[in-house]
Amino acid sequence: MGAEIFVPFIFFSFLGAVILVPTLVKERTKRSAHELISQALARGQTLDPALVSQLTQNMLDEGNRARKTLGNGVILLALAGGFLGAGYMISRIDGDHEGFFGMGVPAVILASVGAAYLLLAIFDYATKRRAAEA
Repeated sequence: MGAEIFVPFIFFSFLGAVILVPTLVKERTKRSAHELISQALARGQTLDPALVSQLTQNMLDEGNRARKTLGNGVILLALAGGFLGAGYMISRIDGDHEGFFGMGVPAVILASVGAAYLLLAIFDYATKRRAAEA
């Protein structure tokens, strides 16, 4: 495997691990907490009100997921616009269009991820609205 394939593979593997590993660890922690609570309830033990309020707060925070997703999408689209603006300014200063095209690559990546976040936010809002009507 040549360096032209190996280096991007390592970079994107690292990027995926940085994004996925904390999410997986967080979900595993939640799952183990819920299993522990269900075992305690099955044994007839009472739950601490502070524990119940903490779990309820976590569920409420997850309820705002659509709003966070919308915010992430807007921020990523703004960053993409910033990269395009910087590329335009670089191309105007240098007089060639290579600066614009060079800054266009990260702008396209950021814009596509931002658009995906916006679509997810729209989907979450539509799902939440249907659940509220039902």
